[in-house]
Amino acid sequence: MLARRFLWVIAILIILVIAGLIGYWLFGVQIMRAALVPSAPFAATGAGPRPDYAEVKSWASHPKRIDDPARWTPEGYSAAPRPAIAIFFVAPTSAFDRDRWNRDIADPKSSEQRDKFLRLQASIFNGIGEIWSPRYRQAVFGAFLSDKPEAAQAIDLAYGDVAAAFDAFIAAQPIDRPLVLAGHSQGSLHLYRLLKEKIAGTPLAARVIAVYAPGWPLSVEADLPALGLPACASEAQTGCLLTWQSFAEPMDFKEIQEVFDKGTGFTGRLRAGTTMLCTNPLSGDTLGRAVSADQNLGSLVPNLDFTGGSLVPRGLGARCLPSGVLSIGEPPAEFSAFILPGNNFHVYDFPMFWANLRADVERRAGAFAEASMAPSEVEAVD
Repeated sequence: MLARRFLWVIAILIILVIAGLIGYWLFGVQIMRAALVPSAPFAATGAGPRPDYAEVKSWASHPKRIDDPARWTPEGYSAAPRPAIAIFFVAPTSAFDRDRWNRDIADPKSSEQRDKFLRLQASIFNGIGEIWSPRYRQAVFGAFLSDKPEAAQAIDLAYGDVAAAFDAFIAAQPIDRPLVLAGHSQGSLHLYRLLKEKIAGTPLAARVIAVYAPGWPLSVEADLPALGLPACASEAQTGCLLTWQSFAEPMDFKEIQEVFDKGTGFTGRLRAGTTMLCTNPLSGDTLGRAVSADQNLGSLVPNLDFTGGSLVPRGLGARCLPSGVLSIGEPPAEFSAFILPGNNFHVYDFPMFWANLRADVERRAGAFAEASMAPSEVEAVD
């Protein structure tokens, strides 16, 4: 009798879990909106004053920081001891407050989460460059689930910090130092705007090796022409941009498509009916061909607390679909936490392709250096 009751309890729990998963699949975004969109009024002072980016403490990653999480590497890799390139990395959202629209940079919980992202994402670039990643008053996660005026104000406040940090970053570099710009999610959105407002049409554009900005949709026709850099069409191209959004099968990206379609691009043109850009991070191009798992040099699988991880080679392949999203095939068992509705593997846009992206930026940096050599220097190398 007890055994029968126990089995009934297990069966009921299984049914509840299945029902919960179905509900999450069908109504996940609505659930997140209800749980995470702030109800408080917008207040620019609620997140404290803008950081002073002349101070090292205003940077989560900085060449002078001893405890820099972006200099972490998995086994078999190491950070460059004397890098010749400067990396500006804008971290993704790590704040989930409901009582404010922007994160206070002093908040320890979101700072801890941000540092985890720097280990798992920004570490890709520490083999070629010094990483500078600003602490900034991020718009909280709920701001990206809402069309309230407060959400736009929060995003503008966050961008203002990023723009000020970028000015300080550029001022600290030699005038001819090559640059890589990178970010994820909210960080990618700010990078796009930064490209339009501070880089396109300026001498800085000639110093950019590449921009790595996954996790935020970008229109080929309505956005890209205003950013001053083309999409990376081949693996050795420089002065170009890469972006992608990772989904497993079966996928549902209607929420992203809806946001994309109702938005106005950086050119002023509506995005509806335009092409969403997708770069395959395994091949570094936009050809739309399937790249098999055999060509994946190593996915960075996080440990339990996401403070690091280990590389697993040949774990998954990828293909850019005509829709503009990146398909990774069946959901990979190694990446099971924090999956967003619709089989959106957003959190893992960088880690799933860690080793290929590290090789990609090294290859582009080499091509950039070779193209920058004077004819006499090229002859000497030959």
